[in-house]
Amino acid sequence: MASTDTTPKATGKNDDLAGLEAGLDALDAVQTHRTPVREVLVKKVLPPLLAVSLVLVVWQVLVATKVTEETKLPPLSAVWDSLAHMWVQGTLLEVVWTSVSRGLLGFLLALAIGTPLGLLVARVKFVRAAIGPILQGLQSLPSVAWVPPAVLWFGLNDAMMYTVILLGAVPSIANGLVSGIDQIPPLYLRAGRTLGATGLRGARHIVMPAALPGYLAGLKQGWAFSWRSLMAAEIIASSPDLGLGLGQLLENGRNNIDLPGVFLAIILILVVGIAIDLLIFSPVERWVLRSRGLLVKS
Repeated sequence: MASTDTTPKATGKNDDLAGLEAGLDALDAVQTHRTPVREVLVKKVLPPLLAVSLVLVVWQVLVATKVTEETKLPPLSAVWDSLAHMWVQGTLLEVVWTSVSRGLLGFLLALAIGTPLGLLVARVKFVRAAIGPILQGLQSLPSVAWVPPAVLWFGLNDAMMYTVILLGAVPSIANGLVSGIDQIPPLYLRAGRTLGATGLRGARHIVMPAALPGYLAGLKQGWAFSWRSLMAAEIIASSPDLGLGLGQLLENGRNNIDLPGVFLAIILILVVGIAIDLLIFSPVERWVLRSRGLLVKS
């Protein structure tokens, strides 16, 4: 008859396996747990609302106590009146959409150019040595510097706007992808080559998925550069032929000495930038983190 191994060593191994199983089960339980709506509202919605409310309260207190003159800081009611006036005229959504459509289209064009450029720079040593430093330099160059040459090249039209956006956003997207690829463990690349994933197939199935966190960071920065570049172009190169965007709205407020209009334009520019990040980039970022087990599902 075979004897059962009941030595302390065997018992310890069994306990370790049981502990490991319990730990894995606990991880699974955490991943499937859903955070209550009330907790989500308290942790994610309430803090930014409180911060905005605090800013508005401080703003109103400064105006009410006359710490600053209304010619330097307009009352909230004046800014609200400017917003209501544009809404009644039917120009508010048109102004916002003019800038948002330009910004998104310019960003998509930058994405189509910056992604293959980043792959080329990251994977070809000669190209990296030749273009890599230029991309780094372009990323540090203020976008507003491209407005004067773009106007001279194309005139006051949409081509000028998109040129400024591309020159501001493409380097950020390409550099983000290069940084993501540089952080890929070499073992992943060797395993991919062993399985036959080379060339475009390797880029699609191995390189891009592994470099996704760095690439996503580059996309977020690329959008920020796109939006800032567009605002700089609209402010400097305003023209009736270009239509009225948020940048032109800001510049018109300055020319007309309309301080409430200036602050309204600034607030709208800020709101659009935050909205794009919350509606597009934040969900994608959460999906990437969850797919890699770096974020608890909620």
